[in-house]
Amino acid sequence: MNIGVVGLGLIGGSIAKSAKKNTGFKVYGYDISESVIKSAINEKSIDGELTEKRILTCDYIFIPLYPEAVVEFVEKNAANFKDGATVIDCAGVKRSVCEKCFEIAEKHNFSFVGGHPMAGTQFSGFENSKDTMFYNAPFVLTPKENEDILTLANAREVIMKLGFGRVSVMTPQKHDKLIAFTSQLAHVVSNAFVKSPSAIERKGISAGSYKDLTRVAYLNEDMWTELFLDNKDNLIFELDNIISELQKYSDAMKNNDPVTLKQLLKEGKEAKIKAD
Repeated sequence: MNIGVVGLGLIGGSIAKSAKKNTGFKVYGYDISESVIKSAINEKSIDGELTEKRILTCDYIFIPLYPEAVVEFVEKNAANFKDGATVIDCAGVKRSVCEKCFEIAEKHNFSFVGGHPMAGTQFSGFENSKDTMFYNAPFVLTPKENEDILTLANAREVIMKLGFGRVSVMTPQKHDKLIAFTSQLAHVVSNAFVKSPSAIERKGISAGSYKDLTRVAYLNEDMWTELFLDNKDNLIFELDNIISELQKYSDAMKNNDPVTLKQLLKEGKEAKIKAD
């Protein structure tokens, strides 16, 4: 079996390295940077460059690019994918990608399945990729309605071989609704939280809470701007909700109201227990 990886950054590099370590598949990779391709070949993370001719030989193509770039690549190479091949993107939003790519795949006799590996770090680039990145992590698939069961089963098998712990299947719409809360909101809150003037003075008086809450403030602003705007309806809903909740805490303290404040804290604790 041959696997192609388009984009050898943190996620793409980790997919390539995991495939080389855990499978007997041939792995071909492409990156906009020639030096990255050379490094990947020299490190034996890939078996060679993913050329147009090699795209034709690949049974699976993973595309860990920004949403717009995923669609552009699929449109450009639609006629080059092997008949029956499965193409899986790894973008952080699914509706804007899947809507267009499902239609392209239908016309060119390959399968497109939306995908999202729920793993990563705040760092980027091939140099930070590793073959253990996905160990026991979840992977979400967002197939078209009535996708062939065998196509999904085979895709799941390949993904599990990369080291993932489980594969979930849902619609692109449900993915984007949930990801707005579980990931995007956390990045916005973290990024805004660290803008406090107190952040400069906090050394020596910060521990785990500060570290946990600010980890994802260090982000790629180009990528996250695209992701936030592609999913702005869901993210705005989550932002408005947390702003409303925070206002309740602020009002309770402004009113010196311990009863309300205690109730709010209790409700938050109970919500955490229920969510877990």
